[in-house]
Amino acid sequence: MTNTILPADDCTTMAEVRCGVDAVDRALMELLARRFAYMRAAARIKPSRVAVRDEDRKAQVIANAVAGARAAGLPEPAIADLWNRLVEASIAYEFEAFDKR
Repeated sequence: MTNTILPADDCTTMAEVRCGVDAVDRALMELLARRFAYMRAAARIKPSRVAVRDEDRKAQVIANAVAGARAAGLPEPAIADLWNRLVEASIAYEFEAFDKR
């Protein structure tokens, strides 16, 4: 198995593809850790538990993701679903953080 991370278009073996996918997954975990840190900050800053769920903001975040998907040529329904799940997980995490304060 190779340790070199190639651009996707340069991959010629499944080992190279998997190496690239694994690298992207590691980067996504780092980004998710940063995102959830912001959820902890939001839980610390928001004045009340009721403020944790903000449906207008949720819709804006998902719309932004769908617009980004469109610009990148990604499947919009799949991205909308992923972001809906991400935002719901983030809200649940923020509720937990809020309740711990």
